[in-house]
Amino acid sequence: MRLVLTRDDRIGVARGGGMVDVSGAFDDIRYRTGADRMPRVLAALAERRGRVEELAASGATELMPALQAPVPRPPKLIAAFGNYREGSDRERQTQDMFLESPDSVIGPGGTVVLPNHPATIFHHEAELALVIGRRSKDLPADERAIAALAGYSCAIDVSARGMGRIGPSRIGKSFDTFTPLGPAIVTPDEVPDAQNLRVTLSVNGEMRQDYTTSDMEYGVPEILAFISAYMTLAPGDVILCGTNHQGLGALQDGDRVEMSIEGIGDLAVSVNDPQRREWPRGIDAEMAARQ
Repeated sequence: MRLVLTRDDRIGVARGGGMVDVSGAFDDIRYRTGADRMPRVLAALAERRGRVEELAASGATELMPALQAPVPRPPKLIAAFGNYREGSDRERQTQDMFLESPDSVIGPGGTVVLPNHPATIFHHEAELALVIGRRSKDLPADERAIAALAGYSCAIDVSARGMGRIGPSRIGKSFDTFTPLGPAIVTPDEVPDAQNLRVTLSVNGEMRQDYTTSDMEYGVPEILAFISAYMTLAPGDVILCGTNHQGLGALQDGDRVEMSIEGIGDLAVSVNDPQRREWPRGIDAEMAARQ
């Protein structure tokens, strides 16, 4: 199942190039604001899946409308630090994760706005995203942890480099618009092996990142186990699994960014920089060498 959220707040199941409206399966779910609706929908998804599938099978397919991020404002947005071997033959790095601002999330077709801050460069990072479907703590580091997921999605983790005044800092990942997410939440039964997915990202048609999730240092179950040992995961939480830095490059005004994950979907956004700053085009070889 591929669950989407339209810009006019309807819940749909993607089918071919269109979708079927299945909002009726969740009409009785109360919510205070649009921001907390999808976490409540995801919390109920497992028990209501039969009804969703009935509506998807009997409803009319419409052309795919404009979409929001499938979780417009996650309760928590969590990112893995590094997490790819990147061709090296070394021991695994120490596992680490950090929090980003949920307000950084935008949906398909959105615009990444580069802020007027003294960053040395703005990079794209294409990542597999995990969407939590049930409240979970202390998950095992094996396939049993997958039961905590509502599904998978695509994410672009935009990074402003050089923001740390004293040592490294992750604050440059939390600007508004810096986490494009979507287009859908793809349930785990449609992804037989999350550790064997091709991830690509291009800028203005030029291929930048091209890697597979088989290169992860810590796989999806280990990611879930690690972070759930520190905090309780809640429905709607989004976890970014890290990236391979070998294809990173600059984002700048007017860019069209398109990423794809095999079996998950395609996500495209544009870039706007009111300051019209410029960096060398292509892959950032210096960043790749450091990694």
